[in-house]
This record gives sequence, structure tokens and C-alpha cells, in this order.
Amino acid sequence: FDRLTEKEDVLAYLPPAWIGQNIFSYAQWLVCGYVVNCPESSATVTIDLKEIGPTYYFAPPRVFEGMLTSVMIRMEDAGNFKRRMFHHFMDVAKRVGPALMDGKSVGVLDRLSYMLGDWMVYGPLRNNLGFSRVRVAYTAGEAIGPDLFTFYRSIGINIKQLYGSTETAVFVCLQPDHEARADTVGVPIDGVQIKLSATGELLVRSPGLLKGYYKNDAATREALTEDGWYHTGDAGFLTPGGHLKIIDRAKDVGRLMGGPFDGAMFAPKYVENKLKFFPHIKEAVCFGDKREKVCAFINIDFEAVGNWAERRNLPYAGYTDLAQKPEVYQLIKDCVEKVNADLAEDTLLAGSQVSRFLVLHKELDADDGELTRTNKVRRGFIAEKYQPLIDGLYGGMAEQFIETVVKFEDGRTGSVSATLKISDAKTFTPVKVAA
Repeated sequence: FDRLTEKEDVLAYLPPAWIGQNIFSYAQWLVCGYVVNCPESSATVTIDLKEIGPTYYFAPPRVFEGMLTSVMIRMEDAGNFKRRMFHHFMDVAKRVGPALMDGKSVGVLDRLSYMLGDWMVYGPLRNNLGFSRVRVAYTAGEAIGPDLFTFYRSIGINIKQLYGSTETAVFVCLQPDHEARADTVGVPIDGVQIKLSATGELLVRSPGLLKGYYKNDAATREALTEDGWYHTGDAGFLTPGGHLKIIDRAKDVGRLMGGPFDGAMFAPKYVENKLKFFPHIKEAVCFGDKREKVCAFINIDFEAVGNWAERRNLPYAGYTDLAQKPEVYQLIKDCVEKVNADLAEDTLLAGSQVSRFLVLHKELDADDGELTRTNKVRRGFIAEKYQPLIDGLYGGMAEQFIETVVKFEDGRTGSVSATLKISDAKTFTPVKVAA
């Protein structure tokens, strides 16, 4: 599908127990005979990536998010001339880059501007990230934010999405070259059948399906139908062009009730990914199912926001103090409202605009049960743990006190308490309604 040969270089840096690592650094190697490079240690992965310059690369969205955040932090620390040059050419890349990656024609002046930007910004940036030789890069594991996806393609990195799971031996859908889209995960590959249930859940049938869960017949019966279809648990639909669009986990997709968006679809993960595109937002958790509006918890990126605060001579004593600064709230509010403006143009998800938000007093942590070990939010657990904050968001309060038990790396426990500010965010009339 991607014309892989023995000439590829791959970096095997992911956990060996993960199916993605098995496929990309073992199974495909057996077929192609390419070179698999192993990092010296987890601490040297970034250095090894730059040294090797893989031609074929795979990473979950969180890795790409971290890379973009580090880029933005370094650019904010750069001199005024470099910073202005970077932002100027990134505007050019955003306007021209995706079209060039898709093999479309662009104007002569735009092409010349992009070539100049490639020489001065995009090329050095790809080299700094370790992507100077990448011919094809894939991301999977969870949905990637559309803006994040577009950023990498705009600077000349052929990043594409794939859809699959351990139970399907990874591959279900892939994006063909020149058909990579931020909001879809591609077309079904040869030998794979997909269909949607009456509830919108995606079902898959292929030779790559699991035979069953080890010593768990009950789970096997729940996942596999008698005629061989696998329940993915994901909600989505097929576009007119035959591409699959995943909205969210089927169990997480809901509907708003009451208010101006009564009955509108609510897809929390889709909104959360758009929020996390901004380098100052590390994590987001959205609520709204069976409610009249959407509200959100935000985790700031301590390194990015700390760097932002220091450049403005804004003193802070730690994460909790920094998170509650009025200036930080305004920074996050600007990000939320930009996301709302984008959502207003989506006829399907315009109702998912965030009406109110707060910045949490601590980072969500797997040790505290708030994230899985693969760093996915446990929305139900978080909602139960922080119920007073949700009550404050939906009760129209301006602030809410919270005290939280936390677990430290050495096994000790303690508590963190704070009175959190709650902020309103501007929402926008859906474009379709306005028209």
C-alpha cells in the first residue's frame, strides 16, 4: 500500500507489548526486510530519532502533540525576527502546504513563497524533529486533532492516519497518498469489510480478527457476533467518498438536552483533541451528555505556560498557583473561543461548543486513576471524583473549592486544595443557521 522496501529505516521505540510495535517493527520487517533501529534507552529516543532520520515512522498523537509543544516553546524564546519569520511562513504553509502534499496545483507566487519557507523554516524544522527523511508517517491509537494533523502535513511531512486495534491486527482503514484528511481515517484495505450498526457503531470483519480473548469466553461473545463481525465500540460514518470518519467511542457520544442546541450530537473526544492542539493545553475533559451545554476541565501544559509566564514577568509558586492566574485564564479562554469558532462551522458538531470551563488545580495522573496507563482520560471516573466542580460549572457559580487526594511517586499520599475560578466562553451561531 505504501510501497515499503528493504531500504526503509524504522525506529523501534514503542513498548514491545503493544500491537503497533509488533506490526511496524517486527511483522512488516519480516515482509520487507527493512532496517529496524533500537534506541539506546528511553532517554535518548529524541536524539536517536534525529541521528537515524527514519524513512517510515509511527507514533500515537500524544508524541506528535509533545513535539509541536516543544517547537512552539522554542519559537517563543527566539528573537523577534526569527519569531516573526516563523509565523509568517507558517501562515504560508497552512494555506499552501496541504494542497502541495495532495498533489494539487497552486499559484506561482504561493509556490515560490512555500519554496522559500521550506529553505528557511520547514526544512530546518523537519531536520530538528528527526523527520528530514520521512517518506510516510502514520499516527493511530486515538483520534488526532485536525489542526495538529494539518500542521505536520503543511510543513511537508507525509503524515497519514490509520484505523485499527489489537483485535483487528491493527489494519482496518488506511489513507492513500493524496487522500489524507484530518477528519477521516481512510478507506478499508483489501480483505476488510466494515459496516455500521443501527446505533452507529462500527463493525469489522476480516481475516485479521482475533479468535477470542485469552481465557475470557464472555468477553469474546460480547465482542464477536456469530457471523464473524467484531464490535469496535467506535461511532462513525462513511463519507460520500468512501472514507471512514470516527467521531468518538460509541459509549461516549451523547446528545445535548434543552437549550439552544437541544438534540445536537455531543462528541467529547473530538472537542478535546481540538483544544489540545494549542501548546498551552495539555489535557481537556468535556462534559455535556444529556445537559443543555458543554463544559470543560482544562489542564495547562506546565512547561509551555510557565515559559509564557516567565517571558511576561508573571511570578508563580507552582502548578496550582500558575493555573489560577487571571492572565492564564484569559490565555486559555482565547484558545477555547477559537475552538468554538471552528466548531460553529461544523454542522454536525456545532452544539459541542464549550460554554464554561475551569483550569484544574493539578495535572491529571494515571497514578491517581484519572488517566489510563496509555494516558487516555477516564471521563467517568473524573466526573465522579470532581462532581463538585461539575456542579459549579453547571450551577452558574463563579468559583468552587475542591480538595483532592494525590499519590506521589514514592507511594505516599497527600492532598491538594484550591478555590478554582470558573469562566464563561463565547459561543457562536452555527454557520448553517446564520446563513
